[in-house]
Amino acid sequence: MSVELRLIPCLSDNYAVLLHDPTTETTALIDAPEVAPILAALERENWTLTHILVTHHHTDHIAGVLVLKERYGATVVGPRAERDTIPGIDVTVVDGDPVAVGSLVGRVLETPGHTKGHIVFLFEDERLLFAGDTLFVMGCGRPFECDPPVLWESLLRLRALPDDIAVYCGHEYTLSNARFALSVDPDNEALKAKAAEVEALTAAGTPTVPTTIGEEKATNPFLRADDPELATRLGLSESDPATVFTELRSLKSRFKG
Repeated sequence: MSVELRLIPCLSDNYAVLLHDPTTETTALIDAPEVAPILAALERENWTLTHILVTHHHTDHIAGVLVLKERYGATVVGPRAERDTIPGIDVTVVDGDPVAVGSLVGRVLETPGHTKGHIVFLFEDERLLFAGDTLFVMGCGRPFECDPPVLWESLLRLRALPDDIAVYCGHEYTLSNARFALSVDPDNEALKAKAAEVEALTAAGTPTVPTTIGEEKATNPFLRADDPELATRLGLSESDPATVFTELRSLKSRFKG
């Protein structure tokens, strides 16, 4: 099934994504950090916005929702658990609910951790995952509203997806993530190659998004908290994966690089 995507840099390091079904001329926006660049992309493509799919309630993901909804009459879809904090929400969804964008049909996965009600949108036929702030390229979100083990369980759900699923995340944090990953996993050849690629892309001003589930399984330490070698490197060889993940997330929050 054909689908068109446009990655839109917003604010200082956010991304929004336009998902367009050319069969029905239906267009969805995943998250709305900033109005101007999103409007510019829609006008450049001559697309009409029909849906706004919201992953979570943080301001840098919803700031443009009301303006865009008013301009296009778009239907706003977001997590039921955060319905009181997402402006203009029309449709609330929970785990397993379908989300149709024209002839494209995805489903909701609940991935609490970064926020209590965070969701992601999986379009399996198109091999697409819109991960918000749950999973980043070689990183993951901060567990602001849940304990770290909750986020670990959410990441395990995403790790179980097929390797060829393309992952679009909400931020360009990749260079810092790569440097942190190398600090805890310096002998990982796939990671070293990916980090070099990221350095070059960043120097050229080119987005490092999307990634794939397969790439993340090979290079993202936050998906490998159950790897005995990584646990040993952290001095946690006798610890359970949730404890290893908690330590990784704490180290990343303090990392300067």
